[in-house]
Amino acid sequence: MTTDFTKQAQEMATQFADQIKAAVPQVKFNKNGYEIRTQMLEMAQNQVWQDFHARWGQFESSVSKDGKEVVTKVEMPAVPGADKVLEAAEKFYNFVNNTNTNK
Repeated sequence: MTTDFTKQAQEMATQFADQIKAAVPQVKFNKNGYEIRTQMLEMAQNQVWQDFHARWGQFESSVSKDGKEVVTKVEMPAVPGADKVLEAAEKFYNFVNNTNTNK
């Protein structure tokens, strides 16, 4: 009877250890160039879209009278494209490499 309890306790401990290993992220210390570039692009894309969303919350609208007509004017931020993301990625990459292209 005690061997059954011991066996169950060992199985539970093994399952618990496996769950902890699965929950803990793997740490990679060396990344290749593709992984670094991908990470820089992800960071740049996130930053560009965060900036866009911040500006979106501040879009401007105005109503004015022009003669007999009422004119409504709405100024909204431009949606960022791939060029903006690549510009931001280049800035991040230059920062990481400790280089400055604006010398």
